[in-house]
Amino acid sequence: MFSNIMIPVDLAHSDKLGHALQVGADLAKLYGAAVTYVAVTAATPSSVAHTPEEFATKLDAFAKAEGEKHGHTAKSHAMTSHDPSADLDPTLLKAVDETSADLVVMASHVPNIADYVWPSNGGTVATRAKVSVLVVRG
Repeated sequence: MFSNIMIPVDLAHSDKLGHALQVGADLAKLYGAAVTYVAVTAATPSSVAHTPEEFATKLDAFAKAEGEKHGHTAKSHAMTSHDPSADLDPTLLKAVDETSADLVVMASHVPNIADYVWPSNGGTVATRAKVSVLVVRG
């Protein structure tokens, strides 16, 4: 049913993505799908990496570790944005096309009052993506 699952990750908070990473890995195993881990960075230094190239290397290492841990084919796709916090949704939607993903599995938080003013990234991607999106809380 699915052949390429895209999982957006925030390398600065990868410790909070466990549930979504596990769900994505389980679906990959069930369908024999590859997983593409996507992350977005700025061109300027961040807490994760000094350059986009260093960021891409760290994302690739993360993807390889997840693939080995869960036993699925893993790829990485690093993207650079001038303002990742403002451009995250359109950048992730662009990544869906660039990676040829047919399913997106992404983590989300439990909704709160701010979500009535600013939509969540998962909600926006689910609304606008041309493929199925599974938003995983927890």
